[in-house]
Amino acid sequence: MSDVKIIDLTPESIVDYGVCGYKNAKKHKELRNKIEWYREYYPKGLRIKALISETGGYQGMLEYIPGTYAHRPVNAKNYLFIHCIFVGFKKEFKGKGFASLLIDDCIKHAKEGSMLGVAVVTRKGSFMSNSDIFIKNGFNKVDNAIPDFELLVYKFDTNYKDPSFKKESLQNLDKYGNGLIILRSVQCPYTEKNVHAILLTAKERFNLQTRLIDIKDYESAQDTPNPFGTFCIILDGEIISYHPISKTRFENIVVKKLG
Repeated sequence: MSDVKIIDLTPESIVDYGVCGYKNAKKHKELRNKIEWYREYYPKGLRIKALISETGGYQGMLEYIPGTYAHRPVNAKNYLFIHCIFVGFKKEFKGKGFASLLIDDCIKHAKEGSMLGVAVVTRKGSFMSNSDIFIKNGFNKVDNAIPDFELLVYKFDTNYKDPSFKKESLQNLDKYGNGLIILRSVQCPYTEKNVHAILLTAKERFNLQTRLIDIKDYESAQDTPNPFGTFCIILDGEIISYHPISKTRFENIVVKKLG
């Protein structure tokens, strides 16, 4: 498809294209929050690339940031860190190599910025890309975290130190105590949806103490007990969801856990 191009979104132009399927800033709080977050971290090197087709419109995106500011519990200083990548709102745009084009663009940016390489956290399932596309593009697995997260890296020199998960953060569940705790960051627009409905049903149906913790900065995101970094549901000291879920899915998990 020769009509596809990669464009750099700015804090000003993002409102014209939207992100993650959210296109109307007046209607969607998720997009307004994302724009404000983008404006905050753009001077620190945060970038969002959009895959635009003249015929199909917005068909993909890649978001990355210098590893110092990564919103995942990782040690990735001097690497560019990919938060997320997605291609193909329409099926005809899938499997055409566009994800590789976005990754190549990120690697080029890392070289131009004299970084050590590019790092990313992957997982099979919802909300994250699996490792296949990155391995195909020259990345290697260097670390893993429970239950099935993997940390991959593309290094410009094999002698460079590997990035790693922050094990001290991932093992720090005890500090959250009992009850239901939801951690979320506006880095991921989907962390807005369903949260208040989950908190309400937790109180009314299950009589649980609840607490919502908004992750305000990269330091807090890097201190979360979930490799996903920007969302987590914890019940009585145990992670019951590693990514945003519906109220119905939450209810099913709690019924099963409480017997």
